[in-house]
Amino acid sequence: MKQTDSMNRRWFLALSGGLVAGAGVFGELALGAEPGKKRKAGKKGKGGGAGKLLVTVRDVHLRDVGEKDVWSALRAIKSQGLEIQVDADLSCPNLFGTETRYSVANEDGAKRIAENADRNGFRVTSFLMHNQFDTRGAEEVKMVAAVGRAGRIVGATAIRLDVVPRKIKDKDEFVKFAIGIMKDTVKATEDSGLKLAIENHGGTTNQVDVLERLFDGVGSDRLGLTLDAGNFYWFGYPLDKLYEIYTKFAPRAFHTHCKSIKYPEDQRNVQRQMGWEYDKFNCPVYDGDIDFKRVAAILKAANYRGDLCIEDESLGKFKGKQGEVLAKEVAFLKELA
Repeated sequence: MKQTDSMNRRWFLALSGGLVAGAGVFGELALGAEPGKKRKAGKKGKGGGAGKLLVTVRDVHLRDVGEKDVWSALRAIKSQGLEIQVDADLSCPNLFGTETRYSVANEDGAKRIAENADRNGFRVTSFLMHNQFDTRGAEEVKMVAAVGRAGRIVGATAIRLDVVPRKIKDKDEFVKFAIGIMKDTVKATEDSGLKLAIENHGGTTNQVDVLERLFDGVGSDRLGLTLDAGNFYWFGYPLDKLYEIYTKFAPRAFHTHCKSIKYPEDQRNVQRQMGWEYDKFNCPVYDGDIDFKRVAAILKAANYRGDLCIEDESLGKFKGKQGEVLAKEVAFLKELA
């Protein structure tokens, strides 16, 4: 693989040498800093401090804000940080505004992200990967391990994983496979210390029993959930059942995606078909059926110390006003956090 071949020996040894010790300048940054202000290094943050949760945004939304670069966009919407998407070549395609593309394919690339985030006063809380474990298993595990090394340098705490069937169609067969490949992934990322956060996503990992079997089968306290509040609702669970699902998995939550849906009243507390009318009824978090104040309270009660990360799939409905919507969502979640 090109991305693996391009990583030098020093990068692979980063976690066992002095490089990680030096990463405290960039990675171990206090959370909760105001956007655009330099944060003090040296104290490792585990959450927003004083019971507050950090409010962040997926980097894929930031081009729509209309600013010159990713950092200006974050500042414009007053986000406190971001989740960074990493592609199969270990590039970060949504970090825009420079001629040289951002990447975590080597140590220098990770340090560049850390330095720029620190200079601009933002926290990189997590990386997002679009994994294909059942089509490129061993290669995918190596990629997650590389992202784990980068995460240690930039100060991220979690990697969002996509554990969905692409080739294996039988549910039980896939769960058995997923348990095995997640055990391999946990082992391969052990030195990074980052949490591995499977998103409840699509038709498989939105199923409560599948998540339970995965977590029980792997048996690692480093494997948990990117809790997507909207995806469970999208899957068809009734609104009044969502909060017990959130409560069940809150102790396993290492990261979140915050999005919502506003269904007609007669569709809220019934079991709907998966994905029913989603494009029509998806909406910003401040306008949907899901009570994010209650979600935040559930997470805090479970001692969650991660972020509330905005993933708004309704932004296409707000052409020219996406930045305003994101800013309003950030403000809304900060009040709850």
